Amino acid sequence: MATVAPGGASLGIIGPRNLKSKPPSSPFLGKKLKLIKPSSKTNTISRTHMNFTSKAELIHAVRDLFVGVGVGLPCTVMECGDIIYRSTLPKSNELTITTTGAALALGALSYLWATPGVAPGFFDMFVLAFLERFFRTTYKKDDFILGKKLGEGAFGVVYRVSLAKKPSSKKEGDLVLKKATEYGAVEIWMNERVRRACANCCAYFLYGFFESSSKKGGEYWLIWRYEGESTLSDLMLSKEFPYNVETIILGEVQDLPKGIGRENRIIQTIMRQLLFALDGLHSTGIVHRDIKPQNVIFSEGSRTFKIIDLGAAADLRVGINYIPKEFLLDPRYAAPEQYIMSTQTPSAPSAPVAAALSPVLWQLNLPDRFDIYSTGLIFLQMAFPGFRTDNGLIQFNRQLKRCDYDLNAWRKTVEPRAGVELRRGFELLDLDGGIGWELLTSMVRYKARQRVSAKAALAHPYFDREALLALSFMQNLRLQFFRATQQDYSEAAKWIIQLMARSGTEKEGGFTEAQLQELREVVPKKKASPQRNALASALRLQRKIVRTLNESMDELNTRRKSLWWSRWIPKEE
Repeated sequence: MATVAPGGASLGIIGPRNLKSKPPSSPFLGKKLKLIKPSSKTNTISRTHMNFTSKAELIHAVRDLFVGVGVGLPCTVMECGDIIYRSTLPKSNELTITTTGAALALGALSYLWATPGVAPGFFDMFVLAFLERFFRTTYKKDDFILGKKLGEGAFGVVYRVSLAKKPSSKKEGDLVLKKATEYGAVEIWMNERVRRACANCCAYFLYGFFESSSKKGGEYWLIWRYEGESTLSDLMLSKEFPYNVETIILGEVQDLPKGIGRENRIIQTIMRQLLFALDGLHSTGIVHRDIKPQNVIFSEGSRTFKIIDLGAAADLRVGINYIPKEFLLDPRYAAPEQYIMSTQTPSAPSAPVAAALSPVLWQLNLPDRFDIYSTGLIFLQMAFPGFRTDNGLIQFNRQLKRCDYDLNAWRKTVEPRAGVELRRGFELLDLDGGIGWELLTSMVRYKARQRVSAKAALAHPYFDREALLALSFMQNLRLQFFRATQQDYSEAAKWIIQLMARSGTEKEGGFTEAQLQELREVVPKKKASPQRNALASALRLQRKIVRTLNESMDELNTRRKSLWWSRWIPKEE
């Protein structure tokens, strides 16, 4: 068939039966459109007129037209021989990037670097830790001269010491020594991990070794660089707090009159530094489990607060110092759940397997939120002077427990009869639209999953006014998402129910008060059946077997005295 084009040529669609042309390489590609010269007979044909010799030619022409423009089902226009032919073609050696492959690669990289970090963990354990032992300075018992006793606890005694040999500088010779009888090996491991991953978060650790010549049967000696003697607890117990911190932490006296605005800025700075230290620990997979003012020391050299005493910490990247049904904590500052992970979590397997599975367990349990609750209580103590003593904090914990750990409910209970100190604390937290109170309530919550992380807390507007932390676009986005998902919508739900009860009628399709009461009292019926009972029995048996196996593994791990990671600790005979 042919159609006369404006220039005198005609556009023709030639059926395969009328031409002896070479067939296309693939039927799926269809037939090519060809230009043919018009004859004298076709010049008289109209531009829109088509002449077909038969109905069969018309059908073939329409088919070729659709296939020629790529319209058609592969199953109808593609032959099996073409598939076999393509499979015999030589494959290209070039790297082909597909959308699926790129997505899988990005997902794998995200998993390897997700908290607590599989890839950084392997590099730290098998590369950095190995190389560090060749270049670090080592010490022995005879290298130290004991000085002033700084403190004593259930697991060790702390001294201020100096080197027996004259050091090159006073800073190098001013050290702190801890003689630990229990959990000393754990504390050496944790401090070495922190020194490699986030040295600015904790007191700078120098060396640790096991000294076996002691009368007590052996002690672990841990040496730190001297940071200072003042803990946050010492500073908070002073009547001048927080003004006694102002000069040492800011380096100058603010040109502001004494009042809640000036106090708020000092507390903001302390909280920012404490959250930065916690974020560093959590990013490397360590949960402290004993955050309290006594374990936060002020470093005179860097003018920052740092965390100390990692004896109760758990390294959840490889499972060190973590036993599912045991916990180490201070009940005054501990979160309500008391455990950093579910008690159903099995004991840690070998280090490589534990590191590979650590991102999954971290996201399922969010163990870092345990430390966030303790930090929230420190924030509360800085705002309310009455809670800085042990008795005051214990009384607050009892009141909060009666309110189901809801700070807003606790405030409604105590604020009407509050004294001067309590009202002043509420005023301090209500500055700038109540952003301080908002941050506090996001940290002190009953459910761990509803608490804010250290990273999200640092992105909170509470720290904007001080201009100590510039928020990126992604931090702002995460903050808005957190606010949207963590709000309490119970009051809005009650308002909607009341509105439906008042305005709704049966004709309008709404609910009456009586119908709403019936809906509240409806209890779903559970029909027992043999299949249901058999399934329940099987599930109970499965839980019992798993519990028995876990208890057996825990007992074996407890009895195993020689731990693989403790062999790395130097020993002095």
